[in-house]
Parts: sequence; structure tokens; C-alpha cells
Amino acid sequence: MKKISYLIIVLALSFVACKDNKKETSTEENTEITTAEKFVVKPEATSVKWTAYKTTDKLPVGGEFTILKFDEKTGASAEEALNNLNFTIPVSSLFTKDPSRDTKLKESFFGAMLDTDLIDGTIKVTNGNYVATLTMNGVTKDLPLTFEVTDERRVTMTGTMNLADWDALGALESLNKVCFDLHTGPDGVSKTWEDVAIVVSTYLRKN
Repeated sequence: MKKISYLIIVLALSFVACKDNKKETSTEENTEITTAEKFVVKPEATSVKWTAYKTTDKLPVGGEFTILKFDEKTGASAEEALNNLNFTIPVSSLFTKDPSRDTKLKESFFGAMLDTDLIDGTIKVTNGNYVATLTMNGVTKDLPLTFEVTDERRVTMTGTMNLADWDALGALESLNKVCFDLHTGPDGVSKTWEDVAIVVSTYLRKN
């Protein structure tokens, strides 16, 4: 009789131990789910650089906007973190390492546009295709972007902006007038090109 009682106790303890192990496994699985890594895009980790062109030889002139404003955004992937990201760029943050050039761009180019203080935009992702919807000079247009991820979390988006799409050729002509001599090449022709290359870089941090 004692042997039977002892056997029942052992079986009961084994059953309880199995239940406890199952609970621990379930808890561990839930912990893994809740601690999954997130992708976070922040304005301080993001830059917007551009390259414009002058003379008929199409010499590059580089610059950037040192301030990019948007609310920190999080997603389960790079695509989710960047999709529907609304941003504004103050024109006053334009910087080319040449104060004289900066003044001409702000006053004679952006100053010749409507709504000269800000460039507004939204990054949209559809089926893996990236687009920046930009509002400048009172015109809203899509700028297709090429998307690349390096080092797992460093994102680069590139595109080519045609100023005619934003009705900015009048502003371009205004800029070319004040830069006439500087934009004149060996052929004696002064030219400022309509296309501007855009590069947006950001590092998506872990949450």
C-alpha cells in the first residue's frame, strides 16, 4: 500500500513539473515577441543633400539643408518606419560652404517663389516603391526615389528633381541673372540646369 501511495505522489509531482515547464516556455515565447527590434527614424540622424549644375559643361555645385523637421517615427521594418513620414525643410537652413552663394540661392531662387520659407514633403512607400511628395513654390509633385539599405540600418534615397515640374523655371532664370558670369563656361554661354540631384540619408536606430 505504501508503495502505491509513493508512486502516486511521484506521478503527481512529475505532472506539476511538466505544467511549470510549459508555463515557462510560454512566458519566454511571449517575451521574445514583445522585445522584437523596431526601426526608428529620427531627424538628427537624417540629412538632405543636393547637387545642382552650372555652365554647358554641367559642373556640379553641392549643398545641403542642415535642418530637417519631423516627428520621430517607429516601425517593424525600414519600410514601415519611413512610410507616411511627413517632414518640413526650412529654406533658411540651406548651406553650401559659400555665404555669397547661400544668399543668392535664398534671395534670388527661393525668394522668387511662392511660400519661400519651407519645403514640405511626405515619404510614401507602395509595393517597395519609394516616392517623396514635395510641395514647393505652391506646387505639389511626386519625386520618385531609389532606395538602398547598407549596414542593415543605414538608408539612402536618391532622386532627380526637374524644377520645371514645380513651376520653378522663373526662379531658375532669376538665379541665373545674378550668377550670370559665374555660370558662364569657356563657350561664353551662361547656363543653370533644370535638374537637381537629391540624396536623403538616414540611420534607422534600434528601439
